[in-house]
Amino acid sequence: MAVASDRSQKAQPERIKERQRIFDEFSSITPEIASHKHRKMIVHTGVASHHAGHIPAWKLLIEKMMSGGLLNAIFATSTVAAGVDFPARTVVITNADIRGNEGWRPLKASELQQMTGRAGRRGKDNVGFAILAPGQFQNPRKIAELLKAPPDALESQFRATYTSLLNLLDAFGAFAPVREIAEKSFAFRLTRHQIDRLQGRRESIVHSINEKIAASGAALSIDDIRGYERLSAAMNHLHRATPATRAELRHSWLRQNAIPGRVITQGRSAKRLYIILNINGDKVTAMRDDGQGATIELGRISRIYEKKYKLKEDAIEEAFFDVYERRNQPLNEPKPAYKNAADDTFVVLNTAMQKLTDNAGGDGLSVLSESVSSIEKVEQIERDIELLKEEIWQPFERRAKVLDHYGYLDFDAEVVTDSGKWLADVRVDKPLLVGEALRRGIFGKLLTATAAGFMASVAADADRNYGELHCSNRMLDVIEEFDKVLFGVATVEMKFGIAPVEDLNLSAAAVAEGWANGWEWEQLVERTKAEEGDLVRLLSRTGEAMLQVGKLKETNKDASEIANAAAAVVLREPVR
Repeated sequence: MAVASDRSQKAQPERIKERQRIFDEFSSITPEIASHKHRKMIVHTGVASHHAGHIPAWKLLIEKMMSGGLLNAIFATSTVAAGVDFPARTVVITNADIRGNEGWRPLKASELQQMTGRAGRRGKDNVGFAILAPGQFQNPRKIAELLKAPPDALESQFRATYTSLLNLLDAFGAFAPVREIAEKSFAFRLTRHQIDRLQGRRESIVHSINEKIAASGAALSIDDIRGYERLSAAMNHLHRATPATRAELRHSWLRQNAIPGRVITQGRSAKRLYIILNINGDKVTAMRDDGQGATIELGRISRIYEKKYKLKEDAIEEAFFDVYERRNQPLNEPKPAYKNAADDTFVVLNTAMQKLTDNAGGDGLSVLSESVSSIEKVEQIERDIELLKEEIWQPFERRAKVLDHYGYLDFDAEVVTDSGKWLADVRVDKPLLVGEALRRGIFGKLLTATAAGFMASVAADADRNYGELHCSNRMLDVIEEFDKVLFGVATVEMKFGIAPVEDLNLSAAAVAEGWANGWEWEQLVERTKAEEGDLVRLLSRTGEAMLQVGKLKETNKDASEIANAAAAVVLREPVR
């Protein structure tokens, strides 16, 4: 809460009159605030509230009065501190936590510092005051720690998204420059620092090896030492190649045969069937025969069935039925068979190592032997660097493969297709879902209200509840049709290691459908029992997403016309 009171700000008649004038002016333009439950309080006492639960018109009214020095106190959230210039003589802090999109969380140092930084009006106050008000959720010790803490680190908003990938690839024409941009982005600065440190260590070790070669007088290079190390490693590998136990043999067999598209069972009972979607190390991502996802340890697999299937909805169903109806038989596990057939290979490796030693001359053998461990460190560092780079690039690559699956880009050719070019222009939260609704013609046959409801169900947070409204039967039919698209996209994303898209929000769909059918604002608020600010944000996001689709006049004419019509209805007052 911010308090800006001194003698000039007591509730004098002229100040009440001025607040009434401003209120009447605003309410004539935006009638929805004329009956606001706080209207008498703000006019007669100069006390107001400003937070996300209010509609934009009310918050603009508060900002106007506060800027004019007409308010004695304002109850506000930290968003005011971050986004609106509201200096006050006194700031009152009632909580040590804050409510965000995912529920309550502790205040951050920067948020608290911005809030307390509003205390003291330039040119009016010599000092500002910050008061910690006692309460159930107040924690003075935590507040004191935050006031002394350094500002929170900046967080980049650069993310691997379908839209960003399409736009970058279309602009640069290849993955390499896109990858370079990702590696240099502020979002991956910590990873970049790790890479720089590793590169420094690598250069130091290589320099030390070169000095040792120069001192020995041997005719060697770094590449020669790399070659010697690899020959030595191959020799050791041959010694270990034959499995020593049945467990090692079985693990090798599992690694070779447990591949995406094959049906497996796990454990002793082996009653439930799974189809493999992806393998990462010894972790197997699979789908159960009841449609649920699962993660299985490689060693827990009991049977692997022979046939391989495409990871599409119909093929997955066929895979399970083939096992039930005995059209797909399990593979036979190999029995241990111990023999050494590597004698000729040993001879070849020994000859190559001896030749390298003879050609080096001088103290070549000594340098080669002593430098093997150093070269191993260099190669390990190089692998670590590549892994860190892959850590940055992998989210983009996975999304590129999903887009390739749906034909929005050609992964091998590294080009954006025609459908990918228009999808890149659809800047919404879940572009792939919207793109598939457009590409499959679902969007183009919707009515205005059902189009608004559909877009709201996609644009809203999946777990946000907007009241007890119910969708119409027509809206439910649209959602049911689109559920097939949702399932298909989720399956493909799981296959490529991406967390599947969230479910649609039926509560949001019902709100947008009702609003697009012409309900009055008061009727919508009354029937949903939701905060007005929450409704405004939902409908604003829905309308903005509609405008994005509305731009696709050349490639999706029918959908564009429907989207523009829906946007015009959804974005009427008091939604802006």
